Amino acid sequence: MNKGTHIVVAALTLGQINALALADGPQTSAPTELSGLAAIRAEARAAVKLVQTELARSFLAAADDLSPPTPRTIYRDQKRKYITAAQFAALPAGEQKDLSPIEVTEDLYYTTKYGTPLAYVRPLEILGREGVKSFARTRTLDFGYGGIGPPRLFALLGADAVGVDVDPLLPVLYSQSEDQGPVRDRDGKIAGRVTLLHGHWPGDEKVRKAAGNGFDLILSKNTLKNGYLHPERPVDKRMLVDLGVSEEEFVKALFDSLRPGGHVMIYNISPAPAPPDKPYIPWADGRCPFPRKMLEAAGFRVLKFDEDDSKAVREMARAFGWDTGEHPMDLENDLFAHYTLLLGK
Repeated sequence: MNKGTHIVVAALTLGQINALALADGPQTSAPTELSGLAAIRAEARAAVKLVQTELARSFLAAADDLSPPTPRTIYRDQKRKYITAAQFAALPAGEQKDLSPIEVTEDLYYTTKYGTPLAYVRPLEILGREGVKSFARTRTLDFGYGGIGPPRLFALLGADAVGVDVDPLLPVLYSQSEDQGPVRDRDGKIAGRVTLLHGHWPGDEKVRKAAGNGFDLILSKNTLKNGYLHPERPVDKRMLVDLGVSEEEFVKALFDSLRPGGHVMIYNISPAPAPPDKPYIPWADGRCPFPRKMLEAAGFRVLKFDEDDSKAVREMARAFGWDTGEHPMDLENDLFAHYTLLLGK
């Protein structure tokens, strides 16, 4: 799901928020002619002038330590079901002909269909200003992580980074041993580790147990949107987010999974709402889906609630080139951001 600890994070195509939620399979994107890791590193250099905190600067700097994936191919059928090369090889020839091969490039591996992992820099800059200084020796949970980029960047900075998602592409895309476990920095030393889980958190007991507790940060980016949980108009259920538990149970699980003093960041980037005569866009409503009273009843101290971050996210979008290229965005009229920041007690 679009998406993405003590962080829970989620994310959705670079510079095209509308297309993100409806993307028909993996897409690649970059603000210039660069692609893959070269594009991500160029984005990091472009964005560093926008940040002031050590947390955000270190996150951008870690892009230099991202490594290319081992070459691999996955396969997809017409219903967008994905399988690994090993699973493909085990199929009868008659079934193989109905599947399309997909080469796993650096773009697909790090951006999937949700765009640059460096868009996480905005919530991290906010957290840095709230006093979060480092990922070293922390636990993070990325709720709806959407791609390996953010968890791997957190791990390069010393985190025990957990990502949870229900997107069926991800366990196939990240099925090799190198994708999880210890992550080494540029000097070859183990910095942190990555754990990627498929399923509903916290409703799936196996997933919740594997994720564990004691998170320093739980970050959800572009997943916990009011429009995904409380659409104002009827919409195809496949476009919504199913928490798997009641909202009260979910919020309580967030609180219980934090260490005392840990943070939850719900950060949402959204397009403009559709006019009344056009189809409803659930991902355009980026408000927090949980009432303030519900959050406080679970034990949270609410530091910020539905705070507008549109001006800053537009500056980030310009640095990433979202307003240029083949499908430039109208940043002033079609790009907005809101966040809710919670503190565990």
